[in-house]
Amino acid sequence: MGFNCGIVGLPNVGKSTLFNALTATATAQAANYPFCTIEPNTGRVAVPDPRLDKLVEIGKSQREVPTSLEFVDIAGLVRGASKGEGLGNQFLANIREVDAIIHVLRCFEDDDITHVEGGVDPVRDADIIETELMLADLDSLEKRLPNLEKRARNRDAEATAQLAVMAPLMEALREGRPARTAIPAGEEEAVRRLQLLTTKPVLYVCNVDEDSAATGNKFSEQVQAKAAAEGAAAVIVSAAIEAEVSQLENEERREFLEGLGLQDSGLDRVIAAGYKLLGLCTYFTVGPKEARAWTITAGTKAPQAAAVIHNDFERGFIACETVAYDDYVQYGGEAGAKEAGRLRIEGRDYVVQDGDVLLFRFNV
Repeated sequence: MGFNCGIVGLPNVGKSTLFNALTATATAQAANYPFCTIEPNTGRVAVPDPRLDKLVEIGKSQREVPTSLEFVDIAGLVRGASKGEGLGNQFLANIREVDAIIHVLRCFEDDDITHVEGGVDPVRDADIIETELMLADLDSLEKRLPNLEKRARNRDAEATAQLAVMAPLMEALREGRPARTAIPAGEEEAVRRLQLLTTKPVLYVCNVDEDSAATGNKFSEQVQAKAAAEGAAAVIVSAAIEAEVSQLENEERREFLEGLGLQDSGLDRVIAAGYKLLGLCTYFTVGPKEARAWTITAGTKAPQAAAVIHNDFERGFIACETVAYDDYVQYGGEAGAKEAGRLRIEGRDYVVQDGDVLLFRFNV
């Protein structure tokens, strides 16, 4: 399992430039006019993880297979998108299909690049998009009300339960708050089935000029303050720099970033923030043919983690041989860890931990 993030924002904030850089492709046309991205472009990228490099070295694996994540470049929204302005209906439908929203905000001034709102104000831009998503959610819920209320009057228990879940969500949306702020305790799955836009976690990406990539600027500071107040995450990225970095080899990339005072690329920061945002973690399998990383949701038990490899692994699960990453490295692999008493046999109730090196035993 990877994760799927939709890149959204107003026109001309750098969404497609960032997408091209992140996926190192040119499939999304970056141009200085609105709606240059008509269909959502999708790109899968490898998740960089230095732990996997080390496991390949220790396991003498012939092949290294990182886990991956998916980015969807969704065309720019404008005011009135929830009512169909611009290409709003189509884009809102695209957003419903993603797991999380990466909200790109323009945090740089450039007279040569037009801004649909007439000037740079990232907090205003964020509020415009959030408002359109909230209006679309409210409209979606209100359309369901008449049928549910009719069924509830006829003592339909399912309809009554759904109305109880929807009530606090609609109240929040009418007050100008996203639905994720009002999810009733224990009703997360019921809310997920409603497919609301504003229940999705949000990562703000501050697209700054090259000179501000390492330190940020006054615009990114405003976004970070907004994110902190919402309990959201914010990452500073220069899409222009990422476009250059994506064309470089590893050693050149490292030297280029160091010259700019950066320890890692924007892609690395977006991935790290995205993993935290969605509560994801990674486990590994290591063998002579390949060392591979697998992504699961934190809290996943061993049989369900095994299913990420193949459903038969879950169906016939017996146990899993488990070595923590640090132990695997310290003792030079599975044999050394076993000799040191650091290899464990875990059963179906074991919750897989980030960095675990696993070997599943199963019988189908």
